[in-house]
Amino acid sequence: MSVLDTLSLTRIPPEDEALRAEVRAFLAEAIRDLPAHVRARSWGGYSAELSRKLGAKGWIGVTLPREYGGAGRSAFTRYVLVEEYLACGAPVGSHWIADRQSAPLILKYGTEAQRQFYLPRICRGEAFFCIGMSEPNAGSDLASVKTRAVPNDKGFLLNGQKIWTTNAHHCQYMIALVRTSGEPADRHKGLSQVIVDLSLPGVTVRPITDLSGDAHFCEVFFEDVQLAPDALIGREGQGWEQVTAELAFERSGPERLFSSIVLFDEWLAWVRTPQGHGESALRLAGRVFTELAPLRAMSVAVQEKLTRGESPIVEAALVKELGTTLEQSIPAAIADDLAGRDIADVPLELLRTLNYTTEVAPSFSLRGGTRDILRGMIARGLGLR
Repeated sequence: MSVLDTLSLTRIPPEDEALRAEVRAFLAEAIRDLPAHVRARSWGGYSAELSRKLGAKGWIGVTLPREYGGAGRSAFTRYVLVEEYLACGAPVGSHWIADRQSAPLILKYGTEAQRQFYLPRICRGEAFFCIGMSEPNAGSDLASVKTRAVPNDKGFLLNGQKIWTTNAHHCQYMIALVRTSGEPADRHKGLSQVIVDLSLPGVTVRPITDLSGDAHFCEVFFEDVQLAPDALIGREGQGWEQVTAELAFERSGPERLFSSIVLFDEWLAWVRTPQGHGESALRLAGRVFTELAPLRAMSVAVQEKLTRGESPIVEAALVKELGTTLEQSIPAAIADDLAGRDIADVPLELLRTLNYTTEVAPSFSLRGGTRDILRGMIARGLGLR
C-alpha cells in the first residue's frame, strides 16, 4: 500500500463552511478598490492594515487555543478562510507566514514564555514572521545550510546569510534554520531553529527586485548577532525534524492551487461576455476545472490528516507539485487563447493581470521546495527509488 492509499475523500464540516458568506462579504468591502492585477499578488501582497482588521475579526490564528489569543477552531476553519482570501486576491502576505506555520510551530515546540509572548501578537495581526530556510548555494537542499548560531554565555552568536526570504523587510521576526553544532557535511545533525528579532544589531535586510518589478523577496545577513537563550525553539539539534513537519503546512494548502485564480476568474468573466465567448475558451475553462477539482480534494484530504496530528510529508509534496503545475499552465493557456483574439476586444485589466501572472509564474515551482526536490520525495514515498 502506498502513502496515497491513506488519503480519503473528505468534506469540510458544515460549521466551517458556514463561515464563507461572512468572510466573502467582509472582503468584498475591504478590497473593493483593488484592481485585479494587484489582487493577483494575494498571499504575496502586503497590507498591515488588512491584517489588523482580520485580526480584530478573530480570523488570524483561528486554530490556536483561546488562552493564546486564538479562536480554538478547527484547521478546516482556517482552510475556509484561506480559500476565500485567495479566491478574491486579498493582500494577506503580511501575516501569512506567521499564521500558516510560525504560530503552529511555536505552539508545538515553543516554551510557555514563547507562546505567551508571540502567539497573541500574531492573532492580533501585529507580529509578522518570515522564514529563514534557503541560503545561497543551498537552495532547496536545506540540510546543507551554513548559517551558524554558536552557543555562548549570552545565548547564541548568529552569523550567516539567508535568501529568498519573503517580506523580511516588513517583518519583525524570522524563524531561521541554523547550524548550532557540527558541519554542513553532517547534514541533518546539529540543525536547530531560532527566533531572530530582525531589529537586532548586525541584521541587514536587502529586498530583491523580481521580474515583475515587485520586491517581496529579500536577502538577510547576520553579522555577530547576539541572540538570547530563549531564541531557541524546541531542543537544540531538533531543527530538521521540526522544519520537515513545518513544510507540510507550507506545501499542502490552497495557496498551492490558487496562485493564478484571480487571473482565471478575470478571464472567465470576459469569456462569459459576447466578445469573449468561444468554444475553445469553454473547453479550456472545463479543462482547468476538471484538474482543479481533484487537486482541491487532495488538498482537503491532506488537511484532514494534519488535523489528526499526522505529518503527511509525501502527500503534501504531491499536492504542491501537481498544484503548481496547474498554476503555471493557466497563464500560458490564457495567453494562447487571447493570441487568437482581436486585442481591441480584450479588457486592459485582464491583460495587466495576465502580464503579472506570466512574469511571476516561474516562481510557483520554486517556492516551498523546487520541483526536482519534491519529485524525489514523492518517488521515495511511493517506493520508486
